[in-house]
Amino acid sequence: MLSADATWPLRGEPLAPGGVTFEPERAHDQAVVTAVAQPVLLEFRPATPNGAAMLVLGGGGYVALMAGREGVQVARWLNGLGYTAFVLIHRFPDADHGPAAPLDDAGEALRMIRAAGHAAVGVVGLSSGGHLAACLAAARPAHWPGDAPARPDAMVIGYAPISTNAHGRTIVADKPPLPPVEKQALYDALQPDAQLLPAPPPAFIVYAGNDPVVPVANAHRLHAAWLAAGGAAELHVFADAPHGFALDTVGLPVAAWPRLAEAWLRQVGFPPAATGAA
Repeated sequence: MLSADATWPLRGEPLAPGGVTFEPERAHDQAVVTAVAQPVLLEFRPATPNGAAMLVLGGGGYVALMAGREGVQVARWLNGLGYTAFVLIHRFPDADHGPAAPLDDAGEALRMIRAAGHAAVGVVGLSSGGHLAACLAAARPAHWPGDAPARPDAMVIGYAPISTNAHGRTIVADKPPLPPVEKQALYDALQPDAQLLPAPPPAFIVYAGNDPVVPVANAHRLHAAWLAAGGAAELHVFADAPHGFALDTVGLPVAAWPRLAEAWLRQVGFPPAATGAA
């Protein structure tokens, strides 16, 4: 699937026809997922492994997945840095799967990656995938069954709707609830800046100051929460960039963010020296 080196069904059963639905006639690096009945993890292997893995969580507003631009392209970038990258195709919060489905799938993906022998595991999440990534460092809602997964060891979070979609915390006055109701329930129950657990892993946070979709207040909320919880976080806000700038926005200063993230990963020691290649 999407030219991955391996496809791992999250629940063990072989992927059935219709398990993942894509928009037709798109190249793999531009793929868009429109429905997920069976979540899967796509493994992309580097030529020279550095010993660490990265879980990649693309965006799409929890109603689609930008599996190409914010998945495959990100995985290939990470491969170039030596990371084994795993792109998650998770279920959506909807009437079929409930509000907890994306978090459950991300947690299971982390467990599977660690069980495969990757002791050091980071996460890269963009847009709604950035919200999901931040939730992996936050407390699981008490009224949701299940246990919180082991947290990632490093986090890269880009242009994510951290809490401004939550009831009572919107930036836009009188903003109506987001459909479907399960998606709004997810945003209400999971507000990572308000629920961040102590001593979170180091985080690299990147946003556009004039993002028309995700207000930059999300960046400042997350950064402040990270520091208050005793974590280390580096924040970059580019004044002028589109929402969803990902890796292929050329000709603007924001195109420098992957190089900044690469330097930051080296600075914080991810992967740890003990896991790196000789």
